[in-house]
Amino acid sequence: MLEKIPTNKEMITLIGQPLFDVWIKLTHLIESRYDMERLWNYGGKKWTYEYKYRRGGKTLCGLYAKEDVLGFMIIFGKEERAEFEAGRNHYSAEIQRIYDESTTYHDGKWMMFELTDTSLFSDMEKLLQVKRKPNKK
Repeated sequence: MLEKIPTNKEMITLIGQPLFDVWIKLTHLIESRYDMERLWNYGGKKWTYEYKYRRGGKTLCGLYAKEDVLGFMIIFGKEERAEFEAGRNHYSAEIQRIYDESTTYHDGKWMMFELTDTSLFSDMEKLLQVKRKPNKK
């Protein structure tokens, strides 16, 4: 856990205003459809911050920030991978490429997307729905 949650100003200094705008839009997209716990953490070796959405001990997704980079991570277990693969042609080439290049560990396929704008948001929404059905009306 972080001792101090970063302010909006600190986030803008870290990732820049254009990416911060994408961050805000992505958090609104997730929070408009999912009622989840939100946890700030250190981002490990590669990232400055991690902002995770969880419920009932299960993670929906995580947002990551480091200097001039915004990341979105989602981890698919076996059933979720099967569901994605059955409908993979409904996703953009970029999503398919990242899926194919992502490493599969014992606990699932870890997909990290480095976002530069909102162009992948409709695909992100579909990925989130594979992971968990929205719980907000």
